[in-house]
Amino acid sequence: MKSHEVLKRAVDKVGTKRTAADIDVSTSLVYKWCEQAKKHPDDDKSGARNPLDRIVALMQSTGDVEIIAWLCQQAGGFFVEDPDDSDVDFNQHYLDHTQQMIENFSELLRVMSEAIRNDNRIDPKEADHIREVWQDLKRYGEQFVLACEHGKFSGK
Repeated sequence: MKSHEVLKRAVDKVGTKRTAADIDVSTSLVYKWCEQAKKHPDDDKSGARNPLDRIVALMQSTGDVEIIAWLCQQAGGFFVEDPDDSDVDFNQHYLDHTQQMIENFSELLRVMSEAIRNDNRIDPKEADHIREVWQDLKRYGEQFVLACEHGKFSGK
């Protein structure tokens, strides 16, 4: 699906007027976001570059997927990058991935127990650090599972 189609589906669920009022923009702008934008000045398209396209452009400009990871977290989920298809030595990578997951889980346990050991409570800064380590572990674990599902470690 194209970004304007995703927005149109989402906006149609609650209505253009409500969406515009909720995010403090005009209804005409929301309508334009839900149409295909011009790619060239002589295009006959009437849409405007929408927020989804701008977020993708921002991520591509910075090269930082944390922008997307943050959005996923706001939606109650997490971002998982697709596994690298360039792996050649599957058996060695299987061992490396398994070892890395164990190390990541150990790091999470270390951070959690250290936070409690210090003063028998977890302050907001420690909670943020635990969240960061946990997000990394979930992301790494999901990449590993996806690689397994795609036959990356089948030895073929």
